[in-house]
Amino acid sequence: MKLNLYILIICCITNLAWAQQSARWSNFRGDQSLQGYTEVTVDNDLTLLWTFMTEDIIKSSPVICNNRLYVGSNDGKLYALNLDGELEWAFDAASSIEAPPLILEERVYVGSLEGILYALDSKDGKLIWKYTTDGQISGSAGWYQTGDRKNIIIGSYDFCLHSVDASTGELQWKYESDNFINGAPASNGQTAVFGGCDGFLHMVDLKTGKVKDTVNMGTYIAASAALESHMAYVGDYDGIFYSVDLDTKKTQWKEENMGTMIGSPAVKDNYVLIGSQNRYLYCFNRHTGGLIWKFKTLNKIEGCPVIAQDKVLIGSADGRLYVFDLESGEKLWSYEIGSPIYGTPAVISNRIAITAKDGGIYCFGPE
Repeated sequence: MKLNLYILIICCITNLAWAQQSARWSNFRGDQSLQGYTEVTVDNDLTLLWTFMTEDIIKSSPVICNNRLYVGSNDGKLYALNLDGELEWAFDAASSIEAPPLILEERVYVGSLEGILYALDSKDGKLIWKYTTDGQISGSAGWYQTGDRKNIIIGSYDFCLHSVDASTGELQWKYESDNFINGAPASNGQTAVFGGCDGFLHMVDLKTGKVKDTVNMGTYIAASAALESHMAYVGDYDGIFYSVDLDTKKTQWKEENMGTMIGSPAVKDNYVLIGSQNRYLYCFNRHTGGLIWKFKTLNKIEGCPVIAQDKVLIGSADGRLYVFDLESGEKLWSYEIGSPIYGTPAVISNRIAITAKDGGIYCFGPE
């Protein structure tokens, strides 16, 4: 009887977790480790469900939570749409928003190129607080918890990683690197990991804000790292893709001559994928670094791939959204938007959203 009750509890927890994941993509990589993976199943045949146009180009990536889509635009606004593509509210930050938003509980956190981190009510867009850094914010915020308090972490061009109280916006600590921080910090709940334009991979204690260690990567890193267990995967501006052991602080393997990489990798099981400005999407064996497959698009790739079960989704500056078979790299589907795509798809059950340079938000689903 006890065993049956235990199994029932585990099943309920598993089903709840699945239901939550299938209905939400709360940051631009799906979780705080920035793995870019979801259990959602993507159909082979997708159709464009709706389009919403903003007033300037979009470099931000959309997120989806609580039946709303949130995304920033270079017109200076953060938009909230329902899943039918209808505007619910727009917040005017008066400065371009290129960073993807973060949804945490009932709030939206997003940074602007003016260097301001905003906390907004996710239901109506009302400002709750704002925190000002001394440089532009280009990357998404992350979050972690200490005791009962949730905290937001954000990198800035003021060289610093900032930690602020999620409720109040009060500064908790600030860690200074030696150059711009362009990407988003990945975290495992204890350590924040990010690459800096100073050429180092930084590991920062989330409780204290003190550096645990750094790894010299040799050149500046505009991309965000993805974490899997004690491994970090990241590409640099000189075209080297690294697998770094965070315990030993040593490179497990690296692949060179891959072109500039400013997007984050996607990780699942034995696979790690990364796009490059040399137009290729690469798929490597995560453990050995061996190339499994690669696909050349018609223009550079600056966004990040998303793995959805056995498929891979990515946008390209050639104006297309692609879907590939994860194992073979076979192209299964593509849609030509006709305007360069710099962002990363948000993927939930029956909805895939992507943005483009023409200022459009495009939402796809099953036919």
